[in-house]
Amino acid sequence: MRFLKQLSETPGVPGREERVRDLIKRSTRDLFDTQTTDPMGNLICRRKPGKASRSRRGEATKVMIACHMDEIGFYVRSIDSEGRLRLQQVGGFDTRNLFARRVLVQGRKDVVGVMNPAGPPIHIASAEERKKVPELKEFFVDLFMTAKQVEKVVRIGDPVTLIQPMEVIGDVVTGKCLDNRVASWVAINALKRIGKRSAYDIYYVATVQEEVGCRGAMTSAYGIDADVGIALDTTLACDTPGICDVEAITRLGKGVALKIMDSGSISHRGLLDEFIKVAETKKIKYQLEVLPLGGTDAATVQRAGAGRKTLTISIPTRYIHTVTESVHKKDLDAAVNLLAAWLTK
Repeated sequence: MRFLKQLSETPGVPGREERVRDLIKRSTRDLFDTQTTDPMGNLICRRKPGKASRSRRGEATKVMIACHMDEIGFYVRSIDSEGRLRLQQVGGFDTRNLFARRVLVQGRKDVVGVMNPAGPPIHIASAEERKKVPELKEFFVDLFMTAKQVEKVVRIGDPVTLIQPMEVIGDVVTGKCLDNRVASWVAINALKRIGKRSAYDIYYVATVQEEVGCRGAMTSAYGIDADVGIALDTTLACDTPGICDVEAITRLGKGVALKIMDSGSISHRGLLDEFIKVAETKKIKYQLEVLPLGGTDAATVQRAGAGRKTLTISIPTRYIHTVTESVHKKDLDAAVNLLAAWLTK
């Protein structure tokens, strides 16, 4: 869990994923035959096949495993006359989850601030003010510095992320941006397990800018031109009070999820059946997932160039897009086991 904790706590908003990329690169240098960074910032790591299998080109079948490494966050939009920061969000936030948060501002040096909405505290707020859910434009970051002091270390366009340590609570891991740092943890552990036993030409890609439109996966999919695309990502586990069973999507601890469809992609049926067969043969717990709204890197990997067979493997996650995202260790293990088993089937 140490590596997952590092992944979770390292800041990396869309477009500024360099710290996460450097962490992954350092931690996996001996795992791959080559590591390159493309102009978009995607980290592309290749594992050459152990023994040949043939694709449409008469070469070893290329498999691209896309794991986005960006997290929802903010950029500094303006600095007011008192030194307070106003923010531009990058990715989807529910403002109800943003009250009274500590944040990290990556300026000329890292500085910590607190984020709150404008308005009176509960002691002097009116009944109407207490009911109001503020818009993001009302939030500000207080660095407890003068404007002159702030301008020495922060400028417009600096990234801002929420601060939250990752914790293990029983069989559950909870923290920020497990969407989608758990995907890289799963992929890397699966590749460590199989060694050189796969006949596939494997490209693990830590992609950028997924939270703002799956942009990095698009360019890397064109560059690699794989035969098969696998997106690893989180999905909703709405198995909590106030949500009816049919809206649960998946359930925590009930196994890795194989996506049928979401609003960005429909999984290739033959590839889906392959994974189901491997899961049932190896007795790996799995769930089938239909997600009405939302998407993964599969959407752009599937459509790049001439297209390819594509599937999303999902990790059930409670409280997505909050700092208390929670995944079950059994589901993580199931995802590692299934990916490793399919790569060596």
